[in-house]
Amino acid sequence: MSTAHPYQTLTPDAVMDALASVGLHGDGRLLALSSYENRVYQAHLEEPVEGHSAVVAKFYRPGRWSEAQILEEHAFSAELAAAEVPAVAPLVLNGATLHHHEGFAFSVSPRRGGRAPELDDTEVLEWIGRFLARIHMVGRTKPFETRPALDLKTFGVEPRDWLLQHHMIPLDVQSAWERQCEKALGMIADTVLGNRVDRDIKMIRLHGDCHPGNILWTPDAGPHFVDLDDARTGPAVQDLWMLLSGDRAQRQRQLGALVDGYEQMREFDRAELALIEPLRTLRLIHYSAWLARRWDDPIFPINFPWFGSSDYWQGQVLMLEEQIEAMEEPALVV
Repeated sequence: MSTAHPYQTLTPDAVMDALASVGLHGDGRLLALSSYENRVYQAHLEEPVEGHSAVVAKFYRPGRWSEAQILEEHAFSAELAAAEVPAVAPLVLNGATLHHHEGFAFSVSPRRGGRAPELDDTEVLEWIGRFLARIHMVGRTKPFETRPALDLKTFGVEPRDWLLQHHMIPLDVQSAWERQCEKALGMIADTVLGNRVDRDIKMIRLHGDCHPGNILWTPDAGPHFVDLDDARTGPAVQDLWMLLSGDRAQRQRQLGALVDGYEQMREFDRAELALIEPLRTLRLIHYSAWLARRWDDPIFPINFPWFGSSDYWQGQVLMLEEQIEAMEEPALVV
């Protein structure tokens, strides 16, 4: 029985054939873009399509999302584009946004240029905040039907259980990691993310993974939001906190600028600020499980050689301890 990962069959020829199957003919220039979850390629075309001389083809990881979930992501991005929010949506080719070729589901989007935003610049942060508010104005209009929620169960309990059941944590670290994980998850259970409180924090459709790498910045047009692959339901603050970095004072200033911009378009619920550290903690646990689950993909051992050792997991214990302390501190204020 073959143990080859499905992506090993996704050769440059296969990518070009997939594009040709939807009427796009490359001129031979193909560039693999940085992506671990999916495989993403920039292709230059022999003839422009809808004014685009180059496109980005995304081949979805087999088995991760259902077709309905992918199409719901596409529909959300189309709603954003219709509302003139600068989120890159898949092109409609042959009447569809999702296509299939040799066992792969894929989509094609226009290429957008840009660089990472300067997150120390107050004006840049305010600009991003305004557009995040506009994303959320669209996101609040209706719920996702098939895409999951960002909550304690999906980002904390399930990843923890999977790691333990699959014996991914070295025995010399397992008890310490499990103990700190239990304490952290117990604290998060008392927030809206654990569904144990009545506080009316709105759960809306989100970008879901709004880190600086998913924002392309141009001085004239401002931000373009890319990669809605992790779009899901959650609190609005999820799309803000990953743009914060540095010490508490720095994060306070960055958050203030983001919210100043955000509230030019939409009110921001200050109660959500208490969710920043719980959300960061859930991402920490989820990230370890994500790496472990993807280890059969050859690109992961190459790019994450430090993962899985006792040193790695001891570092995770320390980070969980730090997060427990952070969740005990007063929330940031704006």
